[in-house]
Amino acid sequence: MRKFKVTFYPDNKTVEVEGEKTILSAAISAGIYINAVCGGDGVCGRCKVILKKGKVATQPTRHITAEERKHNVYLACLTEIQDDLEVEIPIESRLNLEGLTQEEVNKRMAKDYSTPEDIQQVEQKVSQGFRYFPLTRKIFLDLPRPTLNDNLSDLERIEREIEREFGITVQHTGLTNIRTLGEILRSSDWKVTVVLGGAGVSPEILFIESGDTSERNFGVVFDIGTTTVTGQLLNLNTRQILGTKATYNKQAAFGSDVITRIIYAKDANGLIELHDAVTEDINEIILRLTDEHKVDLNDITMVVCSGNTTMMHLLLKVDPTHIRREPYVPAFSFTSILRASEVEIRINPRGLLFCVPGIASYLGGDVTAGILSCGIHKQEKLNMLIDIGTNGEIVLGNRDFLVACAASAGPAFEGSGVICGMRASRGAVQKVKISSGDLEPTYQVIGEIKPQGICGSGYIDILAEMLATGIIDRNGRIRQIEHHRIRNGEYGREFVVASNTDTATGSDVVVTDTDIDNLKRAKAAIYAACTILLKHMQLDFSVIEHIFIGGGFGTYLDIENAIRIGLIPDIDRNKFIFVGNSSLSGAREIILSEEAKRQADEIARRVTCLELSVEPGYMEEYMAALFFPHTDLTLFPNVKI
Repeated sequence: MRKFKVTFYPDNKTVEVEGEKTILSAAISAGIYINAVCGGDGVCGRCKVILKKGKVATQPTRHITAEERKHNVYLACLTEIQDDLEVEIPIESRLNLEGLTQEEVNKRMAKDYSTPEDIQQVEQKVSQGFRYFPLTRKIFLDLPRPTLNDNLSDLERIEREIEREFGITVQHTGLTNIRTLGEILRSSDWKVTVVLGGAGVSPEILFIESGDTSERNFGVVFDIGTTTVTGQLLNLNTRQILGTKATYNKQAAFGSDVITRIIYAKDANGLIELHDAVTEDINEIILRLTDEHKVDLNDITMVVCSGNTTMMHLLLKVDPTHIRREPYVPAFSFTSILRASEVEIRINPRGLLFCVPGIASYLGGDVTAGILSCGIHKQEKLNMLIDIGTNGEIVLGNRDFLVACAASAGPAFEGSGVICGMRASRGAVQKVKISSGDLEPTYQVIGEIKPQGICGSGYIDILAEMLATGIIDRNGRIRQIEHHRIRNGEYGREFVVASNTDTATGSDVVVTDTDIDNLKRAKAAIYAACTILLKHMQLDFSVIEHIFIGGGFGTYLDIENAIRIGLIPDIDRNKFIFVGNSSLSGAREIILSEEAKRQADEIARRVTCLELSVEPGYMEEYMAALFFPHTDLTLFPNVKI
């Protein structure tokens, strides 16, 4: 098949691809990520590009207006390449995959701290006090030289000394170590550092180094979210967090939600592409962290990854097909400790990888890690964890029981399914106030630049403010009010948050009736899931001691506004505790403590999964929550309507 060259601007990158490939596919090959949240199905209309030169074949779509056609605007996912092309990607179509700055990471993810003071404050709030015993350890040995009376083999000499000094019985040693052992011991004058890995009292010798390198032992923990990948570099000897980095999951180029990615994984090279995308994110974060903190990659001996079940399958390059097919059985929930090199994670070649065990198809290791981090499983009183991300996961329980469910909220609060929605990146409106007098909005933008769109916390503020000022009714419909910011649009009535002269894209940033309907459904799914968990156990919100709000989403969540719209219950505000990225903090507990790993395994086995689709009463609760704040206003006595 004939090949064509496609040049993308303003990146000025050129890639050669086969004819009949789409512009979206060519962009991915060039390492350029276009906003295609529907996974290239032509549904979302986000991947608009401008054809500067060349011939293409495209499919008709309602997302391209007649005026846009005149200016050679196409949907990248529906446009096939038939010539050498020059393509411009406008700012509103670009998927911001740049790594966040340290300051932005710390601001947006309440628990991803990197200063000792911040760590101490958070640990005092939710620390579980696990016994320090990292999953990989470096121990220095000054071995007694062999004699005629002490003529043990080199390997047995090492194993004897480890057991004598540390009470540890070595279980296994790789053949590579044995082959090089004689030379290393004698060239180092019998002074070596042994790297032990694995849980329990019978670990494996990962590798042996000459001299004393015991001070250089590092690990990295990751939360692999559907939207964001976040990593932390830790000194495994001192337990210090050296730094945190985050980036947007490059898999987003293949779809914004797990179902779309599961479907894409069945394409010819889909599973490999999805795997490569997330490992590229992981390796980029590791490289940035090690460069910044002057750490040798060979001194990274352990990686712990937490994430939902689909993300873990894609990381390990395991087919996730059956996660979405009844009876919804994943290929695995638990894995043994693996070699990081098996999944192309670039650390020490003999370094280890552990994936936090999952619970069910839609309740993954991120939920297990969240429970571990908050300590719900050890508390006498009842607590709840609400993790608001691309999906909503809710856990209820204490030391006697744990029950959890996944709410099919959809990614509306992550910027998908809403006209001007975007992830919480530079240019996103994150906080909003609307004047009750003239209905004029004021807003804060991430990065303090001109707005490009609205992220989840911004939408919650907007809904609450529109409700408080009477712009919308309790059903979420924009009222017929004579005001220059309220008008009829393509998707019903709309409210202009920022006019085109004030935005980075040159287009108005608006909230439409359709947006509000999607957001209303998302908040109803989460609130109904919380309610049905309690009713399933014949309880109500009054018995809850604390509600932990997890996810980076919670960092800028205005608690009063979240209650006003009915996203979370109207209870004592002191009962809410923001724990930020509890998935990441749980992974951090595990890498530093064999006890925490053991408890994570126990938690994953203990949790009872509640399937909402077959749970009696769930749809009734969901329908009742499709009002602001709720059909039953007695549930929200402190909200004034």
